[in-house]
Formats: sequence, structure tokens, C-alpha cells
Amino acid sequence: MAYGHAPVMVREVMELLRPRTHKRYLDGTLGGGGHAEQLLELSAPAGEVLGLDIDEEAIEASRARLLRFAGRLVIRRANFTEARKILEEIGWEKVDGVLLDLGLSSRQVGAPERGFSFQRRARLDMRMDRRQSLDAYRIVNTFAVTDLGRLLRDFGEEPRARRIAMAIDEARRQTAIETTTELAEIVQRAAGKRRDRIHPATRTFQALRIAVNRELENLEGFLKDAYELLHPNGRMAIISFHSLEDRLVKSAFRKWSRSCLCSPRTPVCRCGWSRKVRLLTSRPVVPSQIEIQRNPRARSARLRAVERV
Repeated sequence: MAYGHAPVMVREVMELLRPRTHKRYLDGTLGGGGHAEQLLELSAPAGEVLGLDIDEEAIEASRARLLRFAGRLVIRRANFTEARKILEEIGWEKVDGVLLDLGLSSRQVGAPERGFSFQRRARLDMRMDRRQSLDAYRIVNTFAVTDLGRLLRDFGEEPRARRIAMAIDEARRQTAIETTTELAEIVQRAAGKRRDRIHPATRTFQALRIAVNRELENLEGFLKDAYELLHPNGRMAIISFHSLEDRLVKSAFRKWSRSCLCSPRTPVCRCGWSRKVRLLTSRPVVPSQIEIQRNPRARSARLRAVERV
């Protein structure tokens, strides 16, 4: 199966993770297997990778792409929040590198039946894990106006959130909003012309996707203690694609790198915290112009990394 996904900043990620033989790595967002393939190539002949993903199509595509590494690759259909449990199940105490690529794959965006994009008509869906019951259709047609407005504001950073929520409510009172294009037209009429170049529905669709898949909740939960997954000198790299994700990653990494969490006014440390990591990226690494030209979807990617102490 041609999954059709170009992994982002592969060279930069590998330079930060430094894959080596006899080491173990966790790819928590396996996708089409592009990053995992490089981890396995560069850690040959005895490096191992655990790949996790909740999208069944991604799992199938990765198995086919990475078949030649079968002896050094473990794949599980699971969210990266389950990493600790799965590591225990397969007998890996910790790993030497962790990667999260939080972006949608080109396959997910381009497949009309997945309902992620307003560029093609499809039923409102947006589920990465199609085993779950909550989808975009249910949110759009059943959530209260106040909840819709809050979702668009918090997850989409949409300045016209209330106006759009009220327009959605007015439309769904007439008949259920079934498709991506119907919703995009409603949002476009409610939002009007924007000063920036993005389509008026872009922020609404981002907000719905984040809500459907609990993306920020999952990332925040993972970042509470994900450093514990790493051996000393192990490294973690996370690629985010919008400011909400990047702020969570930046905040967690900076917290982990501090030696004390007490207020500066506290004369004696009482928090019991100790430094967990060393920052490898003081600022986010961004894709090169050459990569952006080759893969325009990479333009918003931000890469941050740390090393366990």
C-alpha cells in the first residue's frame, strides 16, 4: 500500500537522536515509517525500534515498508501515552531515544473518507483511531454553542469563535451538518474575509481535529514524566506543528532542565525536584527552505530535543 507520507526533518532528527547499534528506540508516532526506517538503518546491525500508532492504515503501511527489519522492529497499535506499559510488556526497561512527530500524515489529509480536509467533500470524521465513537460529526451537531465556541477559541485560536459557533448552531437547527464542505461554507460565511492568507475554515478544522483525537490532552499527559522512559544520555525529540503543541513541549522541556521548581523568593529549596535533562535545542529547529519547497506541509514544523542526565 502506498501510504504517501514524507517524514519531516529526518536528517535533523537523526543528528539529534544519534542512532547506534545495540541501542533501543521508541517511535511513538510511527506513521508511514519514514523516521523509523532511518532509525533502523543507522542503528544497524543490532539496534531495535518500538513503533506505536493508533491509525490502522499507518500500521499496515509501516509493516510493509519495514518488513526487512522485522527482527529488530516491534509494532503496536497504541497511543504514545501507553508507551511505558508497552515497554514493560515487551521487556524493555527503558530506551535510548524517543521520537514524536505530532503532524498529520499526507495520507490522512489526502484521503477524502477520513474527513480531515475541507478541500474535498467527505463525511465529517477526523478520527485517527477509527475504533473510537467520538468524531467531528458528533461534535459539530451535538455540542452546546458555548462548548463549541470554547473549543474553537482554545484549540483553534480562532478570534471569531463565538460567531462561528452560532452560525453552526443556526445551520444544524435546519438539518444536520454532514460533510466537510458544508461546514467549511458555513464557517466561511460566518468568518468573512481574513487578513492572512489561510482559508477561513482552517482554524475550525484544526480545533475539531484536536478535540476529536484529544491531541493536547494526550501530549500533556505524556510530557508529565516522559523523561523516565530514557536511559541516562538517552535523547528525546518532538516535532510539533502548531503553537499549542510547541508551547507544551517547550514548557515541559524547560521544567525538566531546571534544578529547582521553587519560587525565586524561597530561601531554601523545598520542592525536592532535581534536573532531569539537558536541553539540546535552545530554540526550535525548523525545516530548511529546500525541504519546504519539496514538502510544503513541513513549513510549520518545529523540532525540540533534550538529553537525559
